[in-house]
Amino acid sequence: MKTSAASLVRRLWQYCNVLRDDGLSYPDYVEQLTYLLFLKMADEQPDGFVPPQYSWQSFTGLDASEMQDQYDATLAALGKMDGMLGLIFRDAKNKIRDPAKLRLLVNDLIGQLEWSGLSSDLKGDAYEGLLEKNARDTKSGAGQYFTPRPLIDAIVKCVDPRPGEVVCDPACGTAGFLLSAHAHIKEANPGLTKSQLAHLRTRAIHGVELVQEVARLAAMNLLLHGVGGRSDSELPVTCADSLERMPDALVDVVLTNPPFGIKGSVTYGSDEAKLYRAGEDLQVARPDFWVRTANKQLNFVQHVVSLLRPGGRAVVVLPDNVLYDGGPAVAIRRRLLEDFDVHTLLRLPTGLFYAQGVKANVLFFDKPKRKMTNSRNLWVYDLRSDNRFSLKTRPIGFEDLADFVELYGGRERKRDLSRQTTRWRAFDLQSLTMSADASLDLKWQSEVQATPDRGVGRLDELSMMIEDDLERALAHIRSAGRGE
Repeated sequence: MKTSAASLVRRLWQYCNVLRDDGLSYPDYVEQLTYLLFLKMADEQPDGFVPPQYSWQSFTGLDASEMQDQYDATLAALGKMDGMLGLIFRDAKNKIRDPAKLRLLVNDLIGQLEWSGLSSDLKGDAYEGLLEKNARDTKSGAGQYFTPRPLIDAIVKCVDPRPGEVVCDPACGTAGFLLSAHAHIKEANPGLTKSQLAHLRTRAIHGVELVQEVARLAAMNLLLHGVGGRSDSELPVTCADSLERMPDALVDVVLTNPPFGIKGSVTYGSDEAKLYRAGEDLQVARPDFWVRTANKQLNFVQHVVSLLRPGGRAVVVLPDNVLYDGGPAVAIRRRLLEDFDVHTLLRLPTGLFYAQGVKANVLFFDKPKRKMTNSRNLWVYDLRSDNRFSLKTRPIGFEDLADFVELYGGRERKRDLSRQTTRWRAFDLQSLTMSADASLDLKWQSEVQATPDRGVGRLDELSMMIEDDLERALAHIRSAGRGE
């Protein structure tokens, strides 16, 4: 029977329930699968680049206790290596404490399939499905702002990345935007040459992720979709703080949903000569930044601006407060409106993200190659009014965004003022720039769902906290029962 991505996800996920008795969380399980899948696929390659003493074959034929010892040693050794091995295995630890369960996972699940014989689409879609299921079921932590795939695909279709372009996500998470861009380039350009395909595989896609555990998931996700090479220059993901320094290279397209949260522990600004501590705050010099602030959202906007080469295109998912806050936010908005082609704003409804009640927007802007005219408009699409989505009962679909994608109009964006609708409005950019606060909080319909959303969001948040507490308590009870 032909294996589908959905059936493969079900097969991989059913083992999680067995391992949860061993105290593994959902993220722990996905992480352990990542290590084992990588080792199994490397073993299936004729030129496998994992040292033989730490390969899949080095532990699969052993009994349970010997297998665990060898697996522990393998993770420790590979984590100290360079390139893709270091990216996947850095700080890796075996969290499966029961040797018999590790052996079950190795021999009965991962070892039963010839993974290299599966298509990149099947392997990649299955792994991405696993990541999405993990984000849904975790309900907190890294999954809280998991960007829905239909929204990602709609954004990518609008921006239309092309062969030869470099696409970057400076806060890539598990690489959803990057994978959609990769898929779009392949599907929209079926006649790619060998050199274009090689560029797409090794040079076109790059993400940066702060958290090591998430960076390894992103790298594996991209690898399973056929993205990335073995040399350091061909790694599709870098584990680093994007904001810590100026970009090493400029890119054509930036697609990102940076972390929400107003106050960070680091202040970035152009007036600092070096990295130093001042009281409790860490100060970082970014001479390319327009203003000095510890607001993470504003700093990501400034970083995205610095990443773009002339003619480049950017899309940033931003919470509402970035559109209307005072202080540094005003200076950044005004500078953006003056120096960049800020052409489209998509106002999103609540219920799209895994943290309930989040109000967000998608801002589209380009870096012009030459001076722009003053007679320009910012077009706003209001998907929020009279719309409410939820993660389970009414998830957003691509069809919900089809009207916006059509009105966006592709790269040329020849927009007619006569085509304004109840959801699609044009605002004069010069008037916005000259206003006292350069506010982009542009709405013309009442948001009737605002009050209910806050209440529902808070109830969901409390229920998640209670569920997490219960799960931790059960884990402690199980551990005590085993005498640990």
